Amino acid sequence: MSWSIPIFRISGILVRIHVTFLLLLAWLGFGYYSQGGSAAAAGRVFFILLLFACVLLHEFGHAFAAKAFGINTPDITLLPIGGVARLERMPEKPGPELIVALAGPAVNVVIALGLFVVVGFRGILDAATVEAPNMMVQLMVINVWLVLFNLLPAFPMDGGRVLRALLATRLNYARATQIAATVGQGCAFIFGFIGLFGNPMLIFIALFIYIGASQEAAVAQMRDVSRGMPVSSAMVREFRTLSVDATLLEAVDALLATSQHDFPVVKADGTIAGVLLRQDLIAALRRDDPAIRVGDVIRRGVPTVTTGTPFDEAFRVMQESNCPAVPVVDGMQRLVGLLTPENVSELMMVHSALPRRRVA
Repeated sequence: MSWSIPIFRISGILVRIHVTFLLLLAWLGFGYYSQGGSAAAAGRVFFILLLFACVLLHEFGHAFAAKAFGINTPDITLLPIGGVARLERMPEKPGPELIVALAGPAVNVVIALGLFVVVGFRGILDAATVEAPNMMVQLMVINVWLVLFNLLPAFPMDGGRVLRALLATRLNYARATQIAATVGQGCAFIFGFIGLFGNPMLIFIALFIYIGASQEAAVAQMRDVSRGMPVSSAMVREFRTLSVDATLLEAVDALLATSQHDFPVVKADGTIAGVLLRQDLIAALRRDDPAIRVGDVIRRGVPTVTTGTPFDEAFRVMQESNCPAVPVVDGMQRLVGLLTPENVSELMMVHSALPRRRVA
């Protein structure tokens, strides 16, 4: 995720902090300082850090559960609205998905129970009778709210995935996702309506839920309509390539002369050397070094798929590699096509139009 700063790595998972999170801390720290001085500011900022530590543990719960099913998590990013664990993919079987979805809230349940053991009933009652409640009591209550909020049956929250997993035990994956997404969009409308009457944050949450639910439904539909379809039926066949020795100016000419954003780069023997992404080309141009060649700035080690690879499998490869252009090769390992997000969108549009054509 762009504008994110890597801070440490645990079990192969890189933890990042988005710059907006740091800005939030600075803004809140300044506000608390202006109201109560340095001691109050330090205390509240420390509490916020504890809260986001709980959010981080929540995301590690998802990551470790996914790893048990052979799914890696490249990174976790802390945002002002929470954490995002970027799993390579979600399990497509109901049982594993249910476990992965519940693993995050389960971590918050454990934290809340641990804090309850520490503070006890007396600590909770004492906190309710004073103006400034105990920090551990506050943290316990917030963890309980995190569990309840994340288990709402709305994508992209954990509850939406739990609902889909339960539905998928009786229905096919696409239908289960469609129903869960519809429930999520309904929740979004409810939150948005309530937010109109005094809580703008609910409107923001409603937009987040609605967009997340729509994206989940679109991905599930794509997997359903493309199941068993070979890559050769949807790949780009007409495209430009660049050689590893090409200059950046040649790459710019290709970028401006075509509608391509990313270019496969080939060696002298015609094999794939990597992919030149538009963002990497622009970054290299800013260095203003005429000695730089295309081969110096390409993404190497990009996976390839064959013309006979099922489209849904190739889409998974594209997601896991985090590369927007996946080269397609034939049986002789010759480059014959490209798979891009535009292909995915066009495939969805075509299949959405086909039923209407048949009816006509």
